[in-house]
Amino acid sequence: MSALTENGGSGFAGAASRLITGWALLGGVLLLAVVAVNMLTIVGSMFGSPFPGDFELTEMGVAVAVFTFLPYCQLTGANVTADIFTAAASRRTIAFFTLLASLVALGFAGLLMWRMYYGMLDQKEYDYTTTILQIPHWMAFVPILVSLALLALAALVTLLRDVKVLSKGH
Repeated sequence: MSALTENGGSGFAGAASRLITGWALLGGVLLLAVVAVNMLTIVGSMFGSPFPGDFELTEMGVAVAVFTFLPYCQLTGANVTADIFTAAASRRTIAFFTLLASLVALGFAGLLMWRMYYGMLDQKEYDYTTTILQIPHWMAFVPILVSLALLALAALVTLLRDVKVLSKGH
């Protein structure tokens, strides 16, 4: 069941869901742009003029796009799970495990945000850039940090949802 359907699309959870879904769609647009760059490279190579910096743009674009999908996967429960271990478990047990997973996701989002922030500062301080296009590496960290903040938000929304399920005793 989608987060929008489950939350009624209103309130804090509904607003978070719309924001996270929009961010994931932007990641999809970015991925389409990466595909377009690669298509231009292939077509340009056939005519002797490949797209300069295609590897750099692909590397940065795919990295950012992957991070944009993480909050959506958390929110909709689309992360990889080992259902074989919980196939015979009650809804309450599954809700408890889901709650634990939400707590872990919240912790990892916080940890990654903290370390990626300092990684961005290091990239900026040492002025690392891509070789051909001279794009500063730290610029890719900005949307990644936004994605991690949205991952923390998604984990909070799923955590609150799991607490509600557990408190109902289902």
